[in-house]
Amino acid sequence: MQTLSDPGLLPKLHDPELLIFVRHGETDWNFEGRMQGQKDIPLNATGKAQAAGNGMRLKAYLEREGLDPSGLDFVSSPLGRTRSTMELLRTAMGLDKAAYRLEDQLKEITFGAWEGFTLEELADGEQDLIVQRRADKWGFVPPGGESYEMLAGRIGRWLKTVNRPSVVVSHGGVFRVLRGHLEGRDRVAVPKLDVPQDKVFVWRNGQFAVV
Repeated sequence: MQTLSDPGLLPKLHDPELLIFVRHGETDWNFEGRMQGQKDIPLNATGKAQAAGNGMRLKAYLEREGLDPSGLDFVSSPLGRTRSTMELLRTAMGLDKAAYRLEDQLKEITFGAWEGFTLEELADGEQDLIVQRRADKWGFVPPGGESYEMLAGRIGRWLKTVNRPSVVVSHGGVFRVLRGHLEGRDRVAVPKLDVPQDKVFVWRNGQFAVV
């Protein structure tokens, strides 16, 4: 039986000069409300358009701020949907689509045996676990998966290595715990943060903005 995780704020680990985050574009599993995790599901047509649109938003932001993209470290989760998003984004910016690097620690939270299912599909066989998840989404570990608490440890370790202005393409769960660490947010609230797939998120000199 899982117990409720401790309440409180995530520690603020880092105050980056410039960190830009883009969530991958929509997939069919996103649209259907399926737990995607580390399954390699491709972008759908909407997702491809979102990725290109975010490239145009990012290009306009950098031009407005007088920032040269050649001075930024472009880094992506290795999953296919994030790589496709990065390549569409860079193409829309007029950059070499392949000139970025991969970071394994930026993979999405894994839902283990639950990946591919909606909560409604799991309701009959996993009702007790679903109730536990609802009571403690931060600390809950799905069968064979990760909790948000475990993901926060992984992303926290990665965040400590960031030493230059960066553009990151990753996942919704990653954004939530990253924002939690950068802003010292309440653990209970972190898993509920909204992460639109058609926005660019910017932390710069201690300030957060949505582009």
